[in-house]
Amino acid sequence: MFKIIQDREKCIGCGACVSVCDNWKMDDDGKAKLKKTEVEEVGCNKEAAEICPVQCIKIEEV
Repeated sequence: MFKIIQDREKCIGCGACVSVCDNWKMDDDGKAKLKKTEVEEVGCNKEAAEICPVQCIKIEEV
């Protein structure tokens, strides 16, 4: 099991994570938002974390 953590204050709303992973969506405030914070497989969330220009996405194994 993995926990996806986003520092929303750092998010600049570029949408990079949304473009590579379906676990992310753009919220009404113009920032990205997680659909699920805990996932069994890291999957595309790892790519979302790597592609984020402000590095506001972290992944922890739980």
